[in-house]
Amino acid sequence: MNFLAHGWLARGGIDDFLYGNLIADGVKGVDLSAWKAEEAAGIRHHRRVDAFVDSHPVVSGVLARSPRRQRRYAGIALDLIWDHFAARTLTSDERRWLVHRCYRVLATRPAPARLAAMMPVLVEQDWLNRYADFAFTCRAIEGIGRRLSGPNRLAELVPWLEEDYERLARDFARLWPSVNDALGIAPHQDGLVIRP
Repeated sequence: MNFLAHGWLARGGIDDFLYGNLIADGVKGVDLSAWKAEEAAGIRHHRRVDAFVDSHPVVSGVLARSPRRQRRYAGIALDLIWDHFAARTLTSDERRWLVHRCYRVLATRPAPARLAAMMPVLVEQDWLNRYADFAFTCRAIEGIGRRLSGPNRLAELVPWLEEDYERLARDFARLWPSVNDALGIAPHQDGLVIRP
């Protein structure tokens, strides 16, 4: 899962908790004492989601059928593909509300150094909404691959992602409810009204 899916799974928490979930990939180590309590809880939640997804039988099956030469990198691509399907699964009102909240939270807090250059671009170029576009998601995957050393193995995965798209959609349809049931933090208010 990537930013959008992590945001959705953390949507019921306060802004500090959501922020921790959004920036967790930029935080190293287990000592989170420098973070506010709810931010640290969000970072831990993000890590639990990642561990749950990475060990899920659906993901194991997808990785087993991914091209052998690029298999080591397939998990990175899948994180963005899951965001693509999450963007397409959420209603337009849900996505508009969530993206607005994520961008507001990110705009009011500094990102960790490892994410500092990327976060303003993510907001400015509206990545969270654009993940609904498969071509954009594939370009994002290729872009991550350009930042890795050696041949762009992530770009090499794109033809497989295109060919396997319908099957990946079915995989996500099995994975997403499982992740939401296990680790989704739903809003606590009865009758939540989704507003931008």
